[in-house]
Amino acid sequence: MTRIVTFNANGIRSAQRKGFFDWMARHAPDVVCIQETKAQEWQLEHDDFYPPGYHVVYRDAERKGYSGTAVYSRVLPRKVITSLGWEPVDSEGRYIQCDYDGVSVISLYVPSGSSSDAALEKTFTFMEAFFDHLRALRRKRRQFVICADWKTCHQNVELKTWRST
Repeated sequence: MTRIVTFNANGIRSAQRKGFFDWMARHAPDVVCIQETKAQEWQLEHDDFYPPGYHVVYRDAERKGYSGTAVYSRVLPRKVITSLGWEPVDSEGRYIQCDYDGVSVISLYVPSGSSSDAALEKTFTFMEAFFDHLRALRRKRRQFVICADWKTCHQNVELKTWRST
């Protein structure tokens, strides 16, 4: 696998209407990791959501129209992990790990902490648990590619609306 793309869809059905799958067909990446699908898999009946030549894994949030991740890959994963056993990862569909020969690709959607102090605390709790998970991954004898919407930035200039935050 040489071409891995990550994309925050802000709704996979919206991305489909805006030509995302046409782009994918033209560029033919090996793996596409999507964050924020905002759909249940049963709502994705159109063939576009299952492009020819790709294996597809969706991880839905329990709440309709919220969160969710996906991985499209040209190679069938040897193993797929969609649960870490802790919240909000599992109920909000925030994690997919696809294991291939020698490399694992993760699609991760980190919770946003921008709406309230409670949401920020949820993000901090998530990050602490995820750092523990990363430490566990380091002990494995394989390479990892983590494609994520991290919801963090280094400087204000990297935020679209930093003056209002």
